Amino acid sequence: MAISLQKGQKVDLTKGNAGLTKIFIGLGWDTNKYDGGSDFDLDASAFLTGESGKVQSDADFVFYGNLKHASDSVEHTGDNLTGDGDGDDEVINVDLSKIPANVAKVAFTVTIHEAESRKQNFGMVSNAYIRVVNAAGGTELIHYDLGEDYSVETAVVVAEIYRHGTEWKFNAIGSGFSGGLKALCQNFGVNV
Repeated sequence: MAISLQKGQKVDLTKGNAGLTKIFIGLGWDTNKYDGGSDFDLDASAFLTGESGKVQSDADFVFYGNLKHASDSVEHTGDNLTGDGDGDDEVINVDLSKIPANVAKVAFTVTIHEAESRKQNFGMVSNAYIRVVNAAGGTELIHYDLGEDYSVETAVVVAEIYRHGTEWKFNAIGSGFSGGLKALCQNFGVNV
């Protein structure tokens, strides 16, 4: 059974799951009733950072424009432009055994595409979640519901996995940003 987390909680990912190497991160959401005339296009991304929380190069940013990290450790499965349907809206595959030694954390984020011009924000999004699934067998290990406490934010650092000695841990962050993808990139040291 999956561990359900609240904002700020941390949990061991690999310690209690011996042999766990391949996981996928599923992100999902619904949009509230909205009459702005534009579809909601939410985008999941991953930032592979050093201890400083910054990427070491722009190639350490995996998103709809760079679907696969050079190490083959993190791969975005593609951009869902509408979020329609049940289940995960976007998925990021992670092979923990291939994450380069100089990467201390992988942060998972969600942004609203063209949020400013479409006058959209996370206050218009509901049922947002992230889940960690063991790719071998499909068992959900961790589930974190973001809740509804966003109003003007256009980007959210949902969670991160990070090294703790030889193990990996999961941290439910839920930190909102205004300024969309550009603000997130600047936060993680990606040249925009």
